Amino acid sequence: MNIIDAIVNRRSIRTFLEKDIDRAILEKILTAGMSAPSAKNRQPWKFIVIANERKHDMISIIKSGLEHEKSGAGLLPNFKQYISSAEHTVKIMEEAPVTLFVINTENVFLLNQTAEEKLFEMANIQSIGASIQNILLAALEYGIGSLWICDIYFAYHELRTWLNTEQQIIAAVSLGYPNETPFPRARKRIDAIVEWK
Repeated sequence: MNIIDAIVNRRSIRTFLEKDIDRAILEKILTAGMSAPSAKNRQPWKFIVIANERKHDMISIIKSGLEHEKSGAGLLPNFKQYISSAEHTVKIMEEAPVTLFVINTENVFLLNQTAEEKLFEMANIQSIGASIQNILLAALEYGIGSLWICDIYFAYHELRTWLNTEQQIIAAVSLGYPNETPFPRARKRIDAIVEWK
């Protein structure tokens, strides 16, 4: 598959087959993630792979975080309208054989940052976003479906404790052999988003 075909044909997968992913394939996918460009070559990523019996613990931790959010005492008290969507995401993560947590090794989650810290964080997150996209495309090459997940923020503190990290969790990516073939979602027209100067 050429690069353009891979980009155009990639889909977010939300239903997976009960089939394990070989560790050698996972390592190739992660190596693709590590090959992404990064600001000043900081390579600010770390990947924590959750599979097998640890999946149950992960799901319990996320459900605990969601209950905390429902009480209004969590990190996102103004996002209650999205909790049902996050609960659906947990079911997808439970079905996927593997979930990666993508960590920003250069920053902790700070609410009051200096201008310099904000700029560094923006550059690092751009680098990590490129790494995640590489992972999604590499997974497709091996016939593996993926879902880029940000609903983990509903259990952010619980997950950081469970993962034993003080570093910033950027996202999760669930991986597995797809049990669906979704149609492409509508995209904006090029003339609506591109300005030529």
